[in-house]
Amino acid sequence: MTRTSGVCYTQPMSNHESFPPEEPKAKISERFPDYVPPTKITYVGGKPVTLHLRKCRLQLKDGDEWGREFISDKNVITVGSVDDNDLVVKDDTVSRYHCKIIEDNQSYLLVDLNSTNGTFVNRVRVREAFLKPGSLVTLGKTEMRFQAMDEKVEIQPSAKEAFGGIIGRAEKIREIFGILEKISPTGVTVVIEGETGTGKEVVARAIHNNSPRKAKPFMVFDCGAVPENLIESELFGHEKGSFTGAVMTRQGLFEMANGGTIFLDELGELNLDLQPKLLRVLEQREVKRVGSNKSIPIDVRVIAATNRTLEKEVREGRFREDLFYRLSVVRIFMPPLRDRKEDIPLLIKHFLRTMTFNRDETGKPRVTRVDRGAIEVMKNYDWPGNVRELLNVVERACSFADEGVIASENLPIQLTSGSQPRAKVAGGGNAHAGPPEEKLPFKEAKEKWVSSFERDYILGLLKKNNMNISHAAREADIDRKYFRKLMKKYGIDASDYTE
Repeated sequence: MTRTSGVCYTQPMSNHESFPPEEPKAKISERFPDYVPPTKITYVGGKPVTLHLRKCRLQLKDGDEWGREFISDKNVITVGSVDDNDLVVKDDTVSRYHCKIIEDNQSYLLVDLNSTNGTFVNRVRVREAFLKPGSLVTLGKTEMRFQAMDEKVEIQPSAKEAFGGIIGRAEKIREIFGILEKISPTGVTVVIEGETGTGKEVVARAIHNNSPRKAKPFMVFDCGAVPENLIESELFGHEKGSFTGAVMTRQGLFEMANGGTIFLDELGELNLDLQPKLLRVLEQREVKRVGSNKSIPIDVRVIAATNRTLEKEVREGRFREDLFYRLSVVRIFMPPLRDRKEDIPLLIKHFLRTMTFNRDETGKPRVTRVDRGAIEVMKNYDWPGNVRELLNVVERACSFADEGVIASENLPIQLTSGSQPRAKVAGGGNAHAGPPEEKLPFKEAKEKWVSSFERDYILGLLKKNNMNISHAAREADIDRKYFRKLMKKYGIDASDYTE
């Protein structure tokens, strides 16, 4: 799997995937010339992004003629005679919930739902069968023909400077806008990757709010914030008495999100034992509550996010390969803020205009602009906490700003630490103390000073908080995982400073 220009990734075929599953990949195009590959996005060498949207088409026979068509990009399509099916067939010989068609990796699987009159593929009664283009499906007296479709959409960088709550004019972010404009109206599963603070949840909400599901729930689940023994209950629900403390039946987030979107944040933190259960939900589009044998059908779009490299997690055995491929229909990489610093003024303007921390008692903005010096300081900083850190800095600066203007002196020390320090001299005055770094090029000198500051800052906070990493990270107002990353970067081991 190769990473492209930082926009997104290409989803390859894995060795175990085929159509049907037991056949070699080399024979797919020979046996099934109309076969449609999985959804892919590629972006190489400045060429346009090409999005292949995989869809299923079912055409119903009306007398001797082929008439009504049903086209869907959903992972699971239910067919039956009642109105809450995806494809409603008004035929007395068709059961209420007759069958379902599941997109299974690189194929489509037809499953009979214990129908009264049975489901037939090419005149043969089946319980389960893989469909190939042109397959004839018979439900009672109704016949329909299956086809797979591949809608090719060329994506160029958007001309807009915003998509939902995502702001930016840098080419990298506008390329993502172009992708989001195309995939949001579909039902494809999306994985959003990137460093902490790059706005992955904002992207997920923007996809939901620009989809046909926007009037339905948007449920967020942080895989790293819930104790492992409660994750299954939180996601899938539980029955009364299924475990100690289960005093009543409870819906899980998948049920609560039915018809809408569930956002799985920090996906890489999900316990390996729970990953097969998530995979089953994605494939079957049904959940079983803890303590129940009853399957509950769901219609949920799944968007996941992680700051880990999932390919590495798969290689090291911490993430299931089959779940990785099931989720990675479309993968989007959010660039760090240091790679799009030209967006900093635009982001600050957006924060000042929209955030409640910049409102006085009458609702008017307290701060209206940022002076040029402060902008330059912020552009010279690498923003390890990305957009989230920028937001925190702006909020802090607004509380110190005078006369409605943010100046460089209103910024925190980690942004301004590149300035030359002054040493104490006899008599209490200050004199310029030229450090050895002043002989280095500006960039190298700045990196040395920032590194020195970061190490001293992290170690100082740890000592202040009795080497408690969580407390120190909270006081620093940065993510605990990123705090640990800085500790590792500078070789700080909390155990070295505890008795």
